[in-house]
Amino acid sequence: MNKQVTAIRGATGCANKSEEVIKNVCDLFNQIVKANQLTTEDIISIQFTVTKDINVMNPAAALRKGNPCIDVTPVALFCMQEPEIINSPEFMIRIMITTYMDSSIAKTNVYINGAEKLRPDYCKK
Repeated sequence: MNKQVTAIRGATGCANKSEEVIKNVCDLFNQIVKANQLTTEDIISIQFTVTKDINVMNPAAALRKGNPCIDVTPVALFCMQEPEIINSPEFMIRIMITTYMDSSIAKTNVYINGAEKLRPDYCKK
């Protein structure tokens, strides 16, 4: 197996409620992990960004509090606010996972819960 460093991206729409942040962050993370066949040992770091209207919980804390499908305890997590851009979608959480990934597996980025509008090119069915 030949692994290479890869960045996998995704996003989810989310209400500004703690339970929604936990649920949506974990759903997004779990879909990315399963689609890309990742393990804890594969993941180098995870970066989150949030729009300014999500301020009840940090997505990194939400991932640790939620029910991720793999252990994220040893993984470096980081979160920051998205820049304010005119006409940008509101209530969005974005993720970028830097990982070692088998080069024979096609990378799958995941956009859910209204975030599909951010990258329709990834969401075509």
